[in-house]
Amino acid sequence: MTVLITVWGASPGVGKSTLCAGLTQRLADTGLRVDHFREEEILTRSQFAAVAKEFKTTGTVALGTLMAATAKFVDEVVASGDDVVIADALMPFVPTLLAMGHGEETIAAFMTDLTEVLAPVRPVMLFLDGNAETALSRAATREGEQWLDWYVGKLACYEVSPPVADVASAVRYLLRERVVTLGAVRRNGWGLVVIERTDELPRGEVLRIAQRGLRPWLGSTITHG
Repeated sequence: MTVLITVWGASPGVGKSTLCAGLTQRLADTGLRVDHFREEEILTRSQFAAVAKEFKTTGTVALGTLMAATAKFVDEVVASGDDVVIADALMPFVPTLLAMGHGEETIAAFMTDLTEVLAPVRPVMLFLDGNAETALSRAATREGEQWLDWYVGKLACYEVSPPVADVASAVRYLLRERVVTLGAVRRNGWGLVVIERTDELPRGEVLRIAQRGLRPWLGSTITHG
């Protein structure tokens, strides 16, 4: 049975993409069939074509469109025979829903339905926790000096609460995004592995902790190496 590992974190720059790449390679080395769903591929993969089209046309996405795309994704994953899908910042879409102005009651109802749709692929979230301000600074160093202004400006354009106007308010919003995301996952019984203080840990150590945490779902072979 396929396992969906969805990787999220407390902030951009916390190391999601690095972990996804390392975990993909490590699991493939054990002989598992692994599909790495990169963050930007939600706009290019066929399962999410309707999502990409709707977003480009209207700047938003209906909940029904997200759910239908997820159902198509699950059907194709099951048909593929892959053992593991590693998704970088994909499900459960909570940050997207918050950005579109949805409240926690709507998100809770959406998550209940989403969990049912995802049942065939046994969702497990790897959450990289840490200091959001430090992670944002790391992302800005990596992406260039204009990146942080762009990111704050993007959040400022969304209907997020608390509203964002500068780096400090972006950090406050990210704290709320963290709480809502983890709460939604816990209430719906997803597998969950939270890695603490990832902004303070070497990347190799984060990967080793992730491997150990995933053992209940993927078996003992991934803890070696």
